[in-house]
Amino acid sequence: MDNRNVSTIARQSGSNFYFSFFSLPKEKREAITAVYAFCREVDDAVDLPAGQAGAPPGSGPAPEAVIQEWREEIARTYDGRPTLPLTRSLAQAIERFDLSRAYFDGILDGVAMDLQQVRYPTFESLATYCGHVAGEVGLLCVEIFGYRSERLKTYARNLGMAFQLTNILRDVGTDAAAGRIYIPQEDLQRFGVSEEWLLQKAASKSSVDEREKMPKFRRMMAYEATRARGFYRDAAVLPTAEERPSLRAAEIMRAIYENILDRIEKREYNVFGKRIRVPTLIKLWLAVKTGWEYR
Repeated sequence: MDNRNVSTIARQSGSNFYFSFFSLPKEKREAITAVYAFCREVDDAVDLPAGQAGAPPGSGPAPEAVIQEWREEIARTYDGRPTLPLTRSLAQAIERFDLSRAYFDGILDGVAMDLQQVRYPTFESLATYCGHVAGEVGLLCVEIFGYRSERLKTYARNLGMAFQLTNILRDVGTDAAAGRIYIPQEDLQRFGVSEEWLLQKAASKSSVDEREKMPKFRRMMAYEATRARGFYRDAAVLPTAEERPSLRAAEIMRAIYENILDRIEKREYNVFGKRIRVPTLIKLWLAVKTGWEYR
């Protein structure tokens, strides 16, 4: 936990989410930025224990302790006693948009899972994790947009799941290099991709049994990509005229993340080299196009 403000945290992350915030009115943009900054900080508790970019492992408090501190800080924030610049901004968002505390607690539960679990036996077990770290973020977002209908809650959960699965596919190599495999074990077995090969491939980034193993890996990744596409489809809604402007930011993110998935497929699922990114000009074009469609 540190004393950076929300704008600094969001800007330094360079995230696709931050790119879409500019489409929102000022109050909603500030609230979404505060929620996003919270998500970045608690995620860094696992990936960067000191809470700063490039921090070596062990250079700060234990991740479990940091997550517990965040649980206590969220409790203080809901009691009207935030102690950090970030949670003071978050307190304003909570009051203005009546944000549900359960979603913040759920996000922390998801981040804590990363400390306890680095393999997922089934898709159902992975979906529980994704529901916490992505679905509940989406639910906070629709509360900021001003909608609490079950229809839009389902939309938020499915879109969050689609985004997280896209991230998992893009980051298979970097996650495996860090010892984490999010692809369900049942799918590795179904397609004949051994965990040992995946870890070796991620570590070397070179040809490791290419002719024998890569076709199996590609078939598995195509299966996972089809699953992600299903969640994008399930997140399709026909918004009312009143809803359209408020869903603009979410739909800009959908356009950017589906473009990432397109690029993963076009690269034939080679996710072990240079990280797949959407160029800034393409993001801008997608934002303008989608923004016009949701005006």
